[in-house]
Amino acid sequence: MIDTLARALAAKGYDALTPVQEAVTDAALDGQDLLVSAQTGSGKTVGFGLAIGKTILAEDGTFGPAGRPLALIVAPTRELALQVKRELMWLYGGTGAVLASCVGGMDVREERRTLDRGAHIVVATPGRLVDHINRQNIDLSDIRAIVLDEADEMLDLGFKDDLEFILGEAPPERRTLMFSATVPPTIVKLAKSYQKDAVRVATTTKEGQHADIEYRALSVAQHDADNAIINVLRFYDAPNAIVFANTRAMVTRLTTRLSNRGFSVVALSGELSQQERTHALQAMRDGRAKVCVATDVAARGIDLPNLELVIHAELPTNAEILLHRSGRTGRAGRKGISAMIVTPKMRRRAENLLTWGKLQATWAMPPSADEILRKDEERLLGDEIWSATFTEDETAFAARLLAQYDASQIAAAYLRLYQGKQSAPEDLTAYDAPAPREGRETAPKERKAAFGPSKWFRVDVGRDQKAEARWLLPMLCKAGDITKTEIGAIRIQADETFVEIAEGAAAGFLRAVGPEMKLENQAQLSEVDGVPQISDRGARPDKKAYAKRDDDAPREYKPREYKPRDSTPPPPSRQDDVAAIAPQGDTFEKPRKPRADKAKPFAKPERRDHGDAVVDLNKPRPAAPRAKPVWNNKGDDAQPARAPYRADGDAKPAWKGKSEGGDKPAYKGKIGYQGRADAAAGAKPAWKGKSDTAPGAKPAWKGKSEGAGGDKPAWKGKSDGKPAGKPFGKPGGKPAFAKADGAPARPKANPGDTSKRFVPPGAAGKAGPRKPVGKGPLKRGPK
Repeated sequence: MIDTLARALAAKGYDALTPVQEAVTDAALDGQDLLVSAQTGSGKTVGFGLAIGKTILAEDGTFGPAGRPLALIVAPTRELALQVKRELMWLYGGTGAVLASCVGGMDVREERRTLDRGAHIVVATPGRLVDHINRQNIDLSDIRAIVLDEADEMLDLGFKDDLEFILGEAPPERRTLMFSATVPPTIVKLAKSYQKDAVRVATTTKEGQHADIEYRALSVAQHDADNAIINVLRFYDAPNAIVFANTRAMVTRLTTRLSNRGFSVVALSGELSQQERTHALQAMRDGRAKVCVATDVAARGIDLPNLELVIHAELPTNAEILLHRSGRTGRAGRKGISAMIVTPKMRRRAENLLTWGKLQATWAMPPSADEILRKDEERLLGDEIWSATFTEDETAFAARLLAQYDASQIAAAYLRLYQGKQSAPEDLTAYDAPAPREGRETAPKERKAAFGPSKWFRVDVGRDQKAEARWLLPMLCKAGDITKTEIGAIRIQADETFVEIAEGAAAGFLRAVGPEMKLENQAQLSEVDGVPQISDRGARPDKKAYAKRDDDAPREYKPREYKPRDSTPPPPSRQDDVAAIAPQGDTFEKPRKPRADKAKPFAKPERRDHGDAVVDLNKPRPAAPRAKPVWNNKGDDAQPARAPYRADGDAKPAWKGKSEGGDKPAYKGKIGYQGRADAAAGAKPAWKGKSDTAPGAKPAWKGKSEGAGGDKPAWKGKSDGKPAGKPFGKPGGKPAFAKADGAPARPKANPGDTSKRFVPPGAAGKAGPRKPVGKGPLKRGPK
């Protein structure tokens, strides 16, 4: 063994190595890949720390300057990774080793800075390590040894792809060591793929493991499960204890319950942050907390030095989880107790778990309150305080107590003060647990004895109100503070239910129910004198209850009656007047029935007269195009009727508003365009605003001064007699803007005048031509 590591073991108090540590440090296995299976608590962390020492240390047993990592340890959970780091720190403390951790929940930037400064050994979880590799924060090119701790658990948690990626990034000439409590086929397959001629090292089997752990199966009633946990904690009074639950909700509930009862308790579950989980474990190590309520996240690799008790508040799903939970105690040669809380519903599962794990457990009842008080007295008498040396002040005060009180009074007061610092034990309900499966008798069960003297009560709910014994029984037990053994027959009637209660429990039942005699569902309870008159009608039949056949009676064979095919014609259709189907040619054709006339609110006549023409409505209309409707703008209030078709059916329909004759139809509103003088029919319509001139003359422009016809129209607002020119007095310019008659022309604009020009804020004196708002000509909107 390397001297630096041997000195670290001696300083820690190691007199001898455990079997797994001796096996992995064998000189014949130097440089070999290992597949090690060992039970929990056997010292595997120190074992693989010793195994990789010769691979990563120099000849003098020290490290050089820190750079790229030389060894990599991968663990399934954060707590286990941090624990492995703490173990290796004291083991490699004299070698000058620099260790770094990469676990989820920690600051990734701080981890990257630590890796940049250099490290000899890196302890990581699979997910965070893959993240650092992808970010190129860690270089595995100098890795000489890789250790997979709890490899089976990592595969169960779904880290198979991450492990293959990590092993693929490491150099092929590395040394790979796999440690696992069990070796399933998936571990064997992974070892064949990424290990070279691995040597199998097995230091224990299932039959011989956990020899230092005492298993106890405690049978308890369903409603006393939490009270049993409290009594077990009080009875054993372990320095550290773990209570395992299956769900986070159960962890929260138990933590609150135990905290309210005065226990110094912490929680450990996946919903907590890494900092909270670290503080919880540190509180257990420091002694500030004695009880830890945890899920299975704490079942792998967690090592608490003074953990002597493990309680399974909820049974695990398989035997492997049971072994790993129980393996938190009884580590490194220390003794421990694993107690299972077994309710009637979990009896079969508990027996199966013990059988599958090949474990022997002692079946018993949880400690009672009297047993706990006697245990307190024994602990008090055996306390080290009796052999301690007291000061003069303490001795003087003791003399004052003896002078004032009797010695028996002082001793009783001290006992009461001692017990008052602890949580009071719980009174458990008497529960007759069945014997284990191996000790059960095969004789038939005896018939239940008579119920004995009883008193009857009436509940005002019955079969019509969906009353059932399965919810009436617990309701009565809760309301009357009685057990089901004190309730006899429950007879459900149509609208009432009769309940039989033992005569000795009737008085307490009435006191618990109260004078109002109300149950929790507002059902009314009343006493019955004597035995009630119960009808002969039985329980309500099941919905799927069928009449059962008498199997003893022979069944009579009844052949199926043969019915020849009926040759009679099919019945007639619903329509009474449908003609019979007759063959016509090669096919069968059914004549169509004429549509029956349905009554309408207004009957349509056969013929209608329109002046000189008579129209037959049964005759199809001519195919002439339908005339377009004409707007009625003549001022008449009445809407003109549509002109009928002509009688001959050949001529086109006349246009609405057409003048009499064969001329071209006049425009609507033939009187003329607005402002036009009356002219001869058929003349070209005049332009709007045209002055009175001869017909056919060119229309004049609006606003033109009186002059000869045909002159060029003058611009609006132009002064009379002055030749036209550009605006602002420039010849050839654009026309001036139109002004009202008689108004002066628009004055000439001065480009330098900015008084009426918009100047944006902060741009005073820098006015320039405004930018166009948009492209294209200015479009006038609708009026």
